[in-house]
Amino acid sequence: MTISAAMTLIQGDWMKQKIERTSDQAYLHHPETNSCFDVTTAVPPARRAGGHLMAPVEAELPEYNTSTMTYEYKNSLKPAEQGVLRGHTGNGGMTSSLATGKKLDVRTPEPPVCGAFKQRANPPNTEFRRFYERGDLPIQIEHRGVHNRIGWKVDIEKLDYHHYLPIFFDGLREKEEPYRFLAVQGVFDMLEHGGSKILPVIPQLIIPIKTALNTRDPEVICTVLKVLQQMVVSGEMIGEALVPYYRQILPIFNIFKTCNKNLGDSIDYAQQKRKTLGDLIVETLEMFEMNGGEDAFINIKYMIPTYESCVLN
Repeated sequence: MTISAAMTLIQGDWMKQKIERTSDQAYLHHPETNSCFDVTTAVPPARRAGGHLMAPVEAELPEYNTSTMTYEYKNSLKPAEQGVLRGHTGNGGMTSSLATGKKLDVRTPEPPVCGAFKQRANPPNTEFRRFYERGDLPIQIEHRGVHNRIGWKVDIEKLDYHHYLPIFFDGLREKEEPYRFLAVQGVFDMLEHGGSKILPVIPQLIIPIKTALNTRDPEVICTVLKVLQQMVVSGEMIGEALVPYYRQILPIFNIFKTCNKNLGDSIDYAQQKRKTLGDLIVETLEMFEMNGGEDAFINIKYMIPTYESCVLN
C-alpha cells in the first residue's frame, strides 16, 4: 500500500519522538492556536512568513580607524575620552620616535554571519488556516484504521480551482496538524484530478510557493519540492508556464542545492524517504528541464550556474 505524502509527514514526526528521540513532542503546536472550537489568535502584521530580522538600532556598530584602515569597536574607551584626540594618536606631523605607544583597548569585530541557511519566521497566519477554521473549505478528515484521508464534500472536478487551489498552496508551509495534513493531501488530490484546470491558475500559485520557500525550513522546502514535481506532470504546458517565474522560485534552490550529508560509508536513510534536500532539488530541476520546453535549461542555468543539463549531457 502506497502511503501519501501527507501521511509520510505525520509518520516522520512520530518517528522523531518515539524512535529517533530528537523531539519531545510528536506534533508542533503554535502558542496562537486555540482549541478546535475556536480560531487561531491573530499574528502581528510585522511578523510575516519568510521575513528576515533587521539589525536593531541600538546595536553597537564598529567605527573606521583611518590609521589602521580597519573597523574597530570604540566603546571600550571611557565616555569622557570618546571623541577627544589623545597624544600620539593623530594624523598630524610629529617627530619620529622609536617609542611604542600604549595600544588602545579596542575589539576587532568578527566577520558577520550571513544566515543564508537560517530558518525564518513561519507564523500560523496562512489563508488555508483562516478558511478552514471559518468552515469555508469543503473538506473533512476521514479517520481510518491504517491511515487518514481527506473526505471531500463535493466532487473535486467541480471545484473552482481559481479560488481553492491558491488557498491550499498557501497551506503548504503549515507544520501543525490537522492543517498540514489537509493542505498537503488536498493539493495532491486537486493536482491529480485537475487536468486542464491547473494551467490557468499557475500565476496565482507563485506567491504561495515563494512564501513557503522563503521560510527556509528544510521540511517545508521538501514538501514544496514534491508538490512542484507532481504539478509539472499533472497537465500539458504546466512546465512551460513555470519558466517565466524561475526568478521567484529558483533563488532558494540555488542556496540549498549543495545541502547533502557527507557520511562517508554510512547510510543516509533520508534518501529513501526523499528528505535529502540537495538530491531533491536536483531531481526537481531535472523535471523542470525535461518538462519546461527549449527555454527551460538556459533560464535554470541563469539562476543556478552550477546546474548541469540532464538532457544535453
